[in-house]
Amino acid sequence: MILASSAAFNWSVAWQYHGALLAGFGVAMECAALALVISVAVGLVVALGRMSRSPVRFLAALYINLFRGCPIIVSVLWVYFGLSLLLGINFSPLQAGVIALVLLYSAFISEIYRAALEAIHKGQREAGLAIGLHRFQVFLRVVLPQATRIAIPNIGSMFIGMIKDTSVLFTIGLGELIYVTQSAVSNTYQPFVLYTVAAGFYVVAAFILDFLFRLVERVLVKPAKGPLAEWLTGRQTRRAKAIADGVLPIG
Repeated sequence: MILASSAAFNWSVAWQYHGALLAGFGVAMECAALALVISVAVGLVVALGRMSRSPVRFLAALYINLFRGCPIIVSVLWVYFGLSLLLGINFSPLQAGVIALVLLYSAFISEIYRAALEAIHKGQREAGLAIGLHRFQVFLRVVLPQATRIAIPNIGSMFIGMIKDTSVLFTIGLGELIYVTQSAVSNTYQPFVLYTVAAGFYVVAAFILDFLFRLVERVLVKPAKGPLAEWLTGRQTRRAKAIADGVLPIG
């Protein structure tokens, strides 16, 4: 009985379709990476709106609560079928997938950034203004870099979530990992084997991304050490010393 069950799992089909599975995973990574970059930018803008005065604050809060409460599958179908009809634009599956992920994850990232921005002591802003920087320069050079360091771990978690949520984009025909896996299953009748391999792709990606974001966090948050770190931070250190010595202007 056990031997019969084992024989039913033909693991060789995983190698047979490894090229297609890798290509599908590449599409998923491309979609998630595009969505992450745009989501961080949109999330930062929404976070600033959330911290401003009414009615901008109200609109930002409405955006956040609306899309945080919307399931990803609903967002995907709404963008691909509803928004395309509303705007008269035929979105490709990739475009619709990116837009849907941005709408969802920018709402989460905005709250991450809002908490990070509020964690920066107002004395740092006052110190920046006191040495002659404009408000925008203070935000860009003093506040935003520190807030980004605080937000990086949670942004990394959002990226892992994005990659997993690309799995629902098969519903609109995007050739990502699950779409390719379904096609392979229909040809081989090996759902357990192929979906297990597909799950392995997501798990391995999660481990790698967790390691990379922890590495970035360690480099940014803790004092940099070693020749590579000295090379990366050398320009900023020399510029700060030159400003302190009066050789370079503050702006």
